[in-house]
Amino acid sequence: MLRRAGLPAAALIAISFFVYNAALGPTGFVAAKATQVELAQKKVEYAALDKKRAELKNRVGLLDPKRGADPDMVDELVRRQLNVTRPDEVIIPLNN
Repeated sequence: MLRRAGLPAAALIAISFFVYNAALGPTGFVAAKATQVELAQKKVEYAALDKKRAELKNRVGLLDPKRGADPDMVDELVRRQLNVTRPDEVIIPLNN
């Protein structure tokens, strides 16, 4: 009798193991829901980073010497780096 019950019991244990992992395992249904939430968050983060990358790419493109650097962009960067102004400009200090 034990011999006849052994194979069905082993099959039941194996099936139970796979059903448990399909539902509650690291790649199961419950984990898939959390993965979907994380994926949505990462897509939002990716969109923000992609927008920032496009802005930086545009600024770099404006400084490309092959196409001719944009004079306004060059002027802005030089003023910021060297902390200089033109003689005809008025400086208004802001106390924060």
